[in-house]
Amino acid sequence: MTLVDIEVGLRDQRGTLDLQDIVESAATFLEGAPAREIIRWAAATFGDRLCLTSSMSDALLIDLVSRVKPGVDVLFIDTGYHFAETVGTRDAVRQVYDVNVIDIKPSRTVAEQDRDLGPRLFGRNPDLCCYLRKVEPLNRALEPYLAWISGIRRDESAARKDARVVEWDAKRQMVKVNPIAAWTQEDVDNYIADNGVLINPLHYDNYPSIGCAPCTRQVAEGEDPRSGRWAGLGKVECGIHL
Repeated sequence: MTLVDIEVGLRDQRGTLDLQDIVESAATFLEGAPAREIIRWAAATFGDRLCLTSSMSDALLIDLVSRVKPGVDVLFIDTGYHFAETVGTRDAVRQVYDVNVIDIKPSRTVAEQDRDLGPRLFGRNPDLCCYLRKVEPLNRALEPYLAWISGIRRDESAARKDARVVEWDAKRQMVKVNPIAAWTQEDVDNYIADNGVLINPLHYDNYPSIGCAPCTRQVAEGEDPRSGRWAGLGKVECGIHL
């Protein structure tokens, strides 16, 4: 089977949106392929019904995808709780890269959520807060697309160690593409340095993993890079990738 075979097969099945068999073929064929080849397959297969998501921790994925598919839609979930540096990184991405950044907002503002559910929901029920401010808005935003590209990597956490480069997102009934799933932190650092990729300045202040400001703390030397997320709450994922 060739890359073209996979693309043609998927196009043939678009009428019924029965994509799962094609996902399996693509995952097997593209395992071990360079990230750019995986992105090229996704762009050729899904066209304008392909998007990517970014937390604006850095612009690595944006840089990779925009080189293959200029003008691609980039979904940024504006939770209302972001660090100023994260919002600034989003604004810089709009100026530097040939992409279409789309701000995705929750159905309630922070003030409305505080009014309806009480203040500091993120501390009392972080799973519900993440669902309302991240998961549900993203689910709505992804509805027009057939596939989305994420920047998750297998070495980030135990929950992500089995991520495949192409997966069936059963929760959303669409294709999920993880072109850097096999990358290490060293691969990430090298690509950013070699290509002058924009990064969130919080990385220089001991924030290796950046989420919402109330739920993200600095990480001490030697700690797990994601230990600063929801510290002390027994939570490791926001729910987007579960």
